[in-house]
Amino acid sequence: MNLEKSSPVQTMGTRPPVSPQTRISCKDVSAETLYDVLHDTHYRKKWDSHMIETYDIGRLTVNADVGYYSWKCPSPLKNRDFVTLRSWLPLGNDYIILNYSVKHPKYPPRKDFVRAVSLQTGYLIKANGTSACVLYYLTQVLELESWGDCDGSHLLFPQAMKKIYKAGLKYPEWKRRHDPGYKPWVYPEQNTLPSLSLAELSLQHADSLEHIDETGLSEENLSASDHEA
Repeated sequence: MNLEKSSPVQTMGTRPPVSPQTRISCKDVSAETLYDVLHDTHYRKKWDSHMIETYDIGRLTVNADVGYYSWKCPSPLKNRDFVTLRSWLPLGNDYIILNYSVKHPKYPPRKDFVRAVSLQTGYLIKANGTSACVLYYLTQVLELESWGDCDGSHLLFPQAMKKIYKAGLKYPEWKRRHDPGYKPWVYPEQNTLPSLSLAELSLQHADSLEHIDETGLSEENLSASDHEA
């Protein structure tokens, strides 16, 4: 298992470029399997110990939807949540999943969470033969003025990448016992989510949300708290 930094690349789309900030080599896990792991919200409850709640809100197209995700942040950060538009695309034997924050009138910020903003994040899964792959975590490269300007999730991703890899090793056996034919991200005719229109959504900007001052927190404190969880 190889976890390392990688160099920036330009991804497709009209939004600002994203950069692979972390990558992990996944031996004995195919690109297709890891793609399924990242889509399968039922399985996510098995491996994502930071997740509080996640669910799909509605679909825009056969390869785009809107969903909700909340997660436990390492103490003393406050817990965060997202409403994001997610899109995905198979690229031959490779796969890409991208998302960014949106506002939906029926899912406003909650008092018990800090509404975080994902400008653009995602995953690139590159096949390495038929039974291995490399997983890249993608994010925009930003210069942050303070801890209060970010959601804190970047601190969790080196550990999260390892969890995703381990989840990929166990997924085929789990899926064989849990509705093995159900993969709406692969078979769009299985998708029963209500249809959404882009007119119902708008971009979520950080400056429109409550500012939480966490400038006094250090990366060492947060990392230590996460290991204690």
